[in-house]
Amino acid sequence: MSTTASPLRLRPASARGATRLGWLESRHSFQFGDYADPLHPGFHSLRVINDDRVAPGGGFPSHPHRDMEIFSYVLSGRLEHTDSLGHSRVLHPGEIQLMRAGRGILHSEKNPSTTEPVQFLQIWIQPSTRGLEPAYTEWHPQGNPASKILVISPDGRDGTARIAQDAFVHRLRLAAGESVTHSVAPGRAAWLQIATGTGQCNSISLREGDGLACEAPLLLDIRSTGGLEALLFDLTTTPSHE
Repeated sequence: MSTTASPLRLRPASARGATRLGWLESRHSFQFGDYADPLHPGFHSLRVINDDRVAPGGGFPSHPHRDMEIFSYVLSGRLEHTDSLGHSRVLHPGEIQLMRAGRGILHSEKNPSTTEPVQFLQIWIQPSTRGLEPAYTEWHPQGNPASKILVISPDGRDGTARIAQDAFVHRLRLAAGESVTHSVAPGRAAWLQIATGTGQCNSISLREGDGLACEAPLLLDIRSTGGLEALLFDLTTTPSHE
């Protein structure tokens, strides 16, 4: 009897790399810093998903980046962002800031609270072109109750943050029992990152920190079993031409 391999590939939360410092606990879906993982170098243009928890008063001091699209999605607490373009913002849960490092930028991220930790997802996506002008955009939920909402796009449509890559990022927020679908088109790939809660995608059980990859045309049926918050990345499979 022949069997067909599933087009879905699970990256369990428990298999991620880890960094533990006095003020930081971070889990890495892909190789990052001192965590070397040749089996998980990234996923198409998606290079970094770090689940960061920063203690009160802790943070990343000013440091450089270049030729990367970097965004943070705050899950709990507050995150203070400062960069060499002159932006200084404190982000709250559900808010996104996206920084285009381009040909070079400095930034810092810290927890401004003296009593509460902050948890956020830090995401890096490789741009389609190197040497771009550095830039900064944000996305705010503005009370939008949609279970699935586009938050990042290449053209900034509908108030989304703008990214220099053929990449679309959706935020999912599902109450227990709710579901949404997403169609992965030919020439596209999808990565589903569970931020909080539990659920299923095409009958595969998922929990906080899990990632799920899809590299074939497929209708994804995403269901919440205990309340679910997630980011869904829709990416081109065509290599960038600089």
